[in-house]
Amino acid sequence: MDLAKKMRAADDYLHHLYVHKNEINQFAMLSGLTFREFVSAVGPLQNILLLKNEYDDGSFNMHTRLEFVEEKSIPKFVKKAMDSKKDLCWIDFSDERKLNLLTPQEQAELLYIGHKKEAIRSPFYHQLQNKYVYLSSQDAKTSKIYFRDMSDLRKLVTQVFNNIIQEKERTNFWRRKTGNMIPIIREELMGNFREDVEDGVLFSLYKIEKPKLSYVLELRSLSEEYFPDEIWDDLNNLLKRTPDKVLEIHK
Repeated sequence: MDLAKKMRAADDYLHHLYVHKNEINQFAMLSGLTFREFVSAVGPLQNILLLKNEYDDGSFNMHTRLEFVEEKSIPKFVKKAMDSKKDLCWIDFSDERKLNLLTPQEQAELLYIGHKKEAIRSPFYHQLQNKYVYLSSQDAKTSKIYFRDMSDLRKLVTQVFNNIIQEKERTNFWRRKTGNMIPIIREELMGNFREDVEDGVLFSLYKIEKPKLSYVLELRSLSEEYFPDEIWDDLNNLLKRTPDKVLEIHK
């Protein structure tokens, strides 16, 4: 039976992730991505300046009058944030001394970003050397993430699914015992979906048992017909559609 045509319910999949890229404004809308998954996928973060949130165990910058979390404390902050039901808005930065160089205009722009979840202009500041602006909405189950380098979006999506595969494989006793290689998605293959994500797509990953094939990643183009938070209410119907593209992940 054709892998792309086999009918599966939402629970038969390991993970679903919606991605809609806005190349011009350097951000992407994502749904199905947790803060923990983001941090695990992008690797160690710099310090993060909280644009909206309060954090009892954080530090306070007198110049911006905003709280921040030092790099060494981010794992603890991730756990705390995952237990919270509040929106999460932050921007990373290299050094607290650089925060003190922000002009009144730049500080006002940061406050605007935290309040409106959008940037007046490019939200990447020379003083901060930030790579991301992370804006999540718990009510809508979405994250709006600005990327200094938009190729980092491809790296993020690739690593999110590779982390899921690795976790699944770690629970496989026989794979650990035999020492078989863990299958991975190569980032250059994810680049084949570059144009698709500009219209909004749903990625869905499932595991199969085949001699030379372990996982399949399906892509379904949603264009503008769904808001990100509406996808999950209609997920089973969406999965009845034949995937627009299929990526086979071999052992």
